[in-house]
Amino acid sequence: MQLFKTISEYCNAIGIKPPKHPHFDIRRFEENKEYIRTKMLPFRHEFYFIAIRTYGEGKVKSGHHTQFPEGVTIYFNTPFQIQSWEIDQEWSGYYLIFSQDFLSSSHYFDRVLDDFPFLKIDASLPFKIDQKDLPELVSTYDKIKQEYISDDEDKFNFIEIYVLELLNQIKRLFKKHHSAKTVQEQILKADLKLLSRFENLVKASFCCATKVELISNPHSPSDYANELNVHPNHLNAVVKSITGQTALNHIHNHILQLAKADLAQTNTSSKEIAYKLHFSSPAKFSAFFKKHTDLSPLSYRKNANL
Repeated sequence: MQLFKTISEYCNAIGIKPPKHPHFDIRRFEENKEYIRTKMLPFRHEFYFIAIRTYGEGKVKSGHHTQFPEGVTIYFNTPFQIQSWEIDQEWSGYYLIFSQDFLSSSHYFDRVLDDFPFLKIDASLPFKIDQKDLPELVSTYDKIKQEYISDDEDKFNFIEIYVLELLNQIKRLFKKHHSAKTVQEQILKADLKLLSRFENLVKASFCCATKVELISNPHSPSDYANELNVHPNHLNAVVKSITGQTALNHIHNHILQLAKADLAQTNTSSKEIAYKLHFSSPAKFSAFFKKHTDLSPLSYRKNANL
């Protein structure tokens, strides 16, 4: 399955012109109708996509959502979510795309997933809005677009503010469809599910019996995030919010538990343990173990067998 790491890669893949900025893009669907591929097989990308479709037919799949409501619809694609489409070329409306780098460059978005939960839970995608709410949303998209195509050096100062305005407008509409209690329940449910999948994947990646090879580097939180179809920052935030530990701490603690068990209960050599736990060399395993326990693997084994 294709993974588009940049907005430029995505634009090229779907047949449209490259963006004016590497980490941000906004367009009307009508701009793409002469170029866009009307059929895309399942793919993933590493950025956020927020769209308002005012007209258009066809099949769009995002995550497990396969049926879009008729009429004016707001929908989202979040980082690493699987999506595909088979649409006509007559879509109208607006969409904007922004990367994690865009979010990280502004203090307005320090807590974007906490402030705007519709970017992280499945129930938010997609939902229909009333016609009367359309002008305000389109006006905000228009303001973003006008700044984006301008030559003003300070245009992103305004774009950041207008994107924040748009997110708050969508948040208000989202709340009309979902009560605060329901939102919190779904966020917790989604977070617990993600944590469980992450924990199971970590265990499977270090289990010799199953020989799981899904993760190219079982020591890397980013590789787990990629396999789980979420952004690494999101995975880390979820793991830390529930367990109090970072995703990396969680991986390291699991490695230590396995290493200690082997050293205390088996005659497996330190070298064998190192490679079984996916270290590139016995020396790196020894350094890792000593950093976390203040003991070398051999010293730990001797103490455990006293």
